Amino acid sequence: MSRVGKQPISVPPGVQVSLADQVLLAKGAKGQMRVRLHTLVDVKHEGDALLVSCKRESRFARGLHGLFRTLCANAVTGVHQGFTRELELHGVGYRAQLQGKSLQLALGFSHPVVYPLPEGITAKVEGKKQDRIILEGVDKQLVGSTAAHIRAYRPVEPYRGKGIRYSDEVVVRKEGKSSGK
Repeated sequence: MSRVGKQPISVPPGVQVSLADQVLLAKGAKGQMRVRLHTLVDVKHEGDALLVSCKRESRFARGLHGLFRTLCANAVTGVHQGFTRELELHGVGYRAQLQGKSLQLALGFSHPVVYPLPEGITAKVEGKKQDRIILEGVDKQLVGSTAAHIRAYRPVEPYRGKGIRYSDEVVVRKEGKSSGK
C-alpha cells in the first residue's frame, strides 16, 4: 500500500466535492477542477475527508494509488487557495508587459516575444522595471508548465546570470576564462 496514498485528504470548508462515474469534481472560491480517476483507484467521501484506495494489489495499482491521491489533493487545494509561480527576468532591457490575454516579453531578441496565456491562467507583472511575472491558476500542472514554457524562451545563462529564472531558483555562476596562471 502506498504511504502517500493512504493519507486522507482534508476538504476545507467552502469546497464542494462530488464523485460520479470515476470523475472527481471539486468546486471552490477560485473555480472548479475535474479529475478523471483510473479504474484501479477508488475514492470515498467520508465527512470532511477524501479517502483514496486501490481496488487491486499490484505494483501498477500501488503506483496509481499515490498518484491519484496527489492529483485529488492538488484539485482540492487549487480550488480553495490556488497555485502561484513567480518568474524573474535578469538582464539589461529584459521586461514584461500584459496585453489583454497575452504576455509580451522583451528578452534581448530583435523582436518582442508574445506568449498567449492559456485558459485558466492569470498573470501579473510587478517590479519597478517590470521584471517579475506572477502566474496564478487552479491547476498546478498548468501553472507549472506555463512557467516552464515562458522560462524556455531565455533560460538562465551560467556566466552572467542573464535570463528568466524562477524566484526560488539558485543559479550557480561559472568563473569563465582565466587570464593567466
